[in-house]
Amino acid sequence: MPEVPSSDAPSASSTSDGESVAQHGLPGLTLVATPIGNLGDMTERAVDCLRQADLVLCEDTRVTARLLFAKSIAARTEPLHDHNERQRIPSLLGMLQAGRRIALVSDAGTPLLSDPGFRLVRACLENDIPVRTAPGANAAVTALTLSGLPPHPFLFVGFPPPRSAARLEAFGTLRAAERAGLSATLIWHEAPHRLAEMLADLHSVFGERDASVARELTKRFEEVRRGSLPELARFYAETAARGEITVLVGPPPDEQDGTDADGLDARLREALATLSVKDAATLVAGAMKLPRRVVYSRAMELARGGEGEG
Repeated sequence: MPEVPSSDAPSASSTSDGESVAQHGLPGLTLVATPIGNLGDMTERAVDCLRQADLVLCEDTRVTARLLFAKSIAARTEPLHDHNERQRIPSLLGMLQAGRRIALVSDAGTPLLSDPGFRLVRACLENDIPVRTAPGANAAVTALTLSGLPPHPFLFVGFPPPRSAARLEAFGTLRAAERAGLSATLIWHEAPHRLAEMLADLHSVFGERDASVARELTKRFEEVRRGSLPELARFYAETAARGEITVLVGPPPDEQDGTDADGLDARLREALATLSVKDAATLVAGAMKLPRRVVYSRAMELARGGEGEG
């Protein structure tokens, strides 16, 4: 929906057609969202930002070159990725301070979300360099709207660890947070060759939970498969996944709050599986609205092996 200017007074930074000058042609860094699949999803303003940029920073210049060619954009490109971002920041700040216009894109979707650029944005803000955005497609939010799972609150976690042991630990931390009160739809990206193992690990930690796997969003072979975690784990154990993958797990079902001793112990044991005694006590005390010293004392007992139970 187009931005509606305030009726109190005309905007001092608007052109005759109502478009904000602040988003076009001025020095600074602009974060430009690119399509996650369908080229038609790129906004006119995003295209204009790339056309007017003195430099376009991208994860992979070959991927961005195809996009620029498709949109008839002649722009200078240079790579910015996890391995060179820190080293490139001083020279990029120099260009920006000299009045250049730099655009940052990822291979697909909104920059910074599971992609490089955060260090550069922080450096710009610390040096009073304007940072703007030309918003657009985002795979996590697109998958969320198609999943049939509760749309808010949601927690985007990025990519899970590639190895099962670390992945189980990360999932266990989230499950402990749920026991302490977190209730949100969880969202990850995942590589297709690890999807089956990831779903099996999700099932082992979260159990019979509603979930969704979105694949190749906005592309010709877009697919959204919905079901329980065990159902999805079985399907992808037998069916090879292809393309870009987004995995969603619904929030936990309503559970008895459990303010009695058994409920406290259950939450503490869940939290202690992944957290220190101090952190587990703080988390559970806040969630259950109990005195922290009481919860900490019980957490110490459970951590020592259950002395004092009963």
